[in-house]
Amino acid sequence: MKKYNMKKVFVTILIFTMLFTTMSLFSYGETAGATTITILHTNDIHGRVLEDAYDGMGFGKIATLVKEFKEVNPNTLLLDAGDTFHGLSIATSVEGESIATIMNAIGYDAMAAGNHDFNYGQARLVELNEMTEFPIMAANVKKANGENLLESYVIKDVDGVKIGIFGLATPETLFKSHPKGVEGLKFDDPVETALKMVAALEDKVDIIIALGHVGIDEESVDTSVKVIEEVPGIDVFVDGHSHSVLEEGKVVGDTLLVSAGEYGKYLGVVELVIEDGSLISKKANLISKEEAAEVEEDEAIMEIVHEINEIVEEVMNEVVGETAVTLDGEREQVRAGETNLGNLITDVFIEATGADVALTNGGGIRASIEAGEITRKDIITVFPFGNSLEVKKVTGEIIKEALELGTDAYPEPKGAFPQVAGMSYKIDLNKPVGDRIVDIMVNGSALEMDKEYTLATNDFIAAGGDGYTMIQATPTTRRLMAMDEALIAYINEEGVIAPAVEGRITVVELREEEVQEVVEEVGGVDPILEETVVEEPHKEEVKEEVTTIIYVVQPGDWLSKIAIKYNTSWEHLQEINGIKNPNLIFPGQEIVIY
Repeated sequence: MKKYNMKKVFVTILIFTMLFTTMSLFSYGETAGATTITILHTNDIHGRVLEDAYDGMGFGKIATLVKEFKEVNPNTLLLDAGDTFHGLSIATSVEGESIATIMNAIGYDAMAAGNHDFNYGQARLVELNEMTEFPIMAANVKKANGENLLESYVIKDVDGVKIGIFGLATPETLFKSHPKGVEGLKFDDPVETALKMVAALEDKVDIIIALGHVGIDEESVDTSVKVIEEVPGIDVFVDGHSHSVLEEGKVVGDTLLVSAGEYGKYLGVVELVIEDGSLISKKANLISKEEAAEVEEDEAIMEIVHEINEIVEEVMNEVVGETAVTLDGEREQVRAGETNLGNLITDVFIEATGADVALTNGGGIRASIEAGEITRKDIITVFPFGNSLEVKKVTGEIIKEALELGTDAYPEPKGAFPQVAGMSYKIDLNKPVGDRIVDIMVNGSALEMDKEYTLATNDFIAAGGDGYTMIQATPTTRRLMAMDEALIAYINEEGVIAPAVEGRITVVELREEEVQEVVEEVGGVDPILEETVVEEPHKEEVKEEVTTIIYVVQPGDWLSKIAIKYNTSWEHLQEINGIKNPNLIFPGQEIVIY
């Protein structure tokens, strides 16, 4: 009991601190008679129900935080910005119903439809909307007859303050969820829809909140920032999709944009102060998983979670084999280069189908697997989407077009990035985007543009997912088992696996003259320097010469790419160079190799 009370005291202090940090910005006279409203928000949970070392704090702790916030300030709303019903097996095994049950119990007030919330199909999403005690909203998603698939907005009366909340779904859902799940749907321009929503709500409410699964990725055509810049009148935009961590929000014009990362690693907190019907303050914060380390999980929520989890846990914990090496499925790696897990998966595609070549999208690989035993749960975590194998007849020309599409953002990460087997290719940085793929080899021979090949891929890509419409247009010869089943069968047969990066995907660097231009820009430093460091002798010790290799970062480099050149790991380079963020290096920066 004492332990529980101490944790409760910790949570209450944490929440009071956040509340009064906002309130302290105003004098008592200015806040007397004002109403403070707390907006709590999550996004991109992806079925991460339980706390985990690589995931977030879990719904149990989120529920406790929500309860404590409501005890401190009853004027509290809880929102979710989508991609919540799909992900791990506890969600996918019952097509999202488990998540709906948990969210109902926590007390969510509204949710935006994320692209992966369509993965079970539009009809199932409508069913989930009927199961939830809160609206799942997407004002810009229309059926073929022009009717809305889901609700457009909801108005909440909070202590006399009327809050209008409308939902937006990313048009990228058409190719970033299973295409069959969105057949016949139209995703209207989020800007045009937001303009209509603000016009419909502005005379009815005091505050307007956009609840969107739109994101701020630079590669996206439609972003929440674009909506905010072109649509005046939105007070707060609660966003998802890009997994962005906005610690104190981002003010764009007069709008506060907020996002809470991914997997429940953060609970977002927005404090609004309203006086005489006018919004006089809006501030944002995040409660991190680390800050919530001492928070007690809500017992009622955990009971629900455990009841659901017991159904699938026994099967998921079955060991299917062993890996001698860590299988690299990290988001930054699989979306921007060859990894050993990408090689394993595509090798399994060929093994299971007998196809000439295989291709899968890096964005469909959702996790790494540590060295050691592999369980069914590990496989499901890597493949949370329930995709199956499909074999297509394609020409060499289609293969090249597909590779160009998947790498057009390189060196920036892209979900469509092609992991491959049965073939290899090079990305020539000296060539324009759309014509950068060279030296495509299929089973040791040069790709022939007019020749027909069999391609094994997942049914997401086969249906045109991630923009692979050129593959969608080709004939399907076979539809086979689920991807996770194929991988489990392969590992079962092999027993112990140890896939490696083999040079299937390589890069043609900038030509010497272009590199020289960069060298001049960064002060005349050569790209690769070799320094001989002579250690001072100690007493009678013999002098030792140690050669230190220093690499100067070039445009288009990233840490793992440099590591591959020198047969080392990006973790090693990060450690010996003291690099805080391994995804943030700059042209001209010197990297010690060893």
